[in-house]
Amino acid sequence: MKQYFDFSGKVVLVTGGSRGLGAAICRAFAEQGANVVIASRNAENCEQLATEIEATFGVKALGIGAHLGRWDDIDRMVDAAYAHFGKVDILVNNAGMSPISDSSLATPEALFDKVIGVNFKGPFRATSLVASRMVEGDGGSIINISSIGSIRPQPEYAPYSGAKAALNALTIAHAFEYAPKVRVNAILPGSFRTDIAKAWSPEKEKNIKSAIKRYGEPEEIVSTVMYLASEHSSFTTGAMIQVDGGRP
Repeated sequence: MKQYFDFSGKVVLVTGGSRGLGAAICRAFAEQGANVVIASRNAENCEQLATEIEATFGVKALGIGAHLGRWDDIDRMVDAAYAHFGKVDILVNNAGMSPISDSSLATPEALFDKVIGVNFKGPFRATSLVASRMVEGDGGSIINISSIGSIRPQPEYAPYSGAKAALNALTIAHAFEYAPKVRVNAILPGSFRTDIAKAWSPEKEKNIKSAIKRYGEPEEIVSTVMYLASEHSSFTTGAMIQVDGGRP
């Protein structure tokens, strides 16, 4: 990775960045010289990771507690990032939630609204705030972390699939709206072994739905994120890239 990517002097904002895929993305960018803004609902976790990243990689990091389904929190997050670093070169809309429901009928309205809020409304607002400033400046790259569930929906997480499908559509719309200075792309991950894997049932561990016959590790999505963030993807926008081990 060091041979191909150098983000020295860049500022990266990662939502849902304090654990799982988000934390792996934050560490990878920091390793390649970027300053990092880490945002999630848990301010303490964000601040702890920021401290670790500064000590390990010698870059600057800022932890911000924000609910990524609430516009007021998103506005505050973006303002804090720009106040601290003066710019954002790369935005990774990674925050998401995918609760399982017994049925569509049994899905509470509050849960439905929360899923739509975090997975769709949040990226819409964050992108509109950051991309509009990127257009006025030197441009940048925005990466939406969608899901293979957006194109392979299942009944038990229907609202999540719908929200991520909407995020795919938003990716294309924003790619056109903010071009040519800002590129907007999406990654569709399959099942990755992150913190949530601790709650997986033995049946899920055995039922691996991918050609590679295993679950992904957080580090295995990092190179795709960095490709889309870098000038190596300068002719790529509005794209949906599957990183799912070959899901049927």
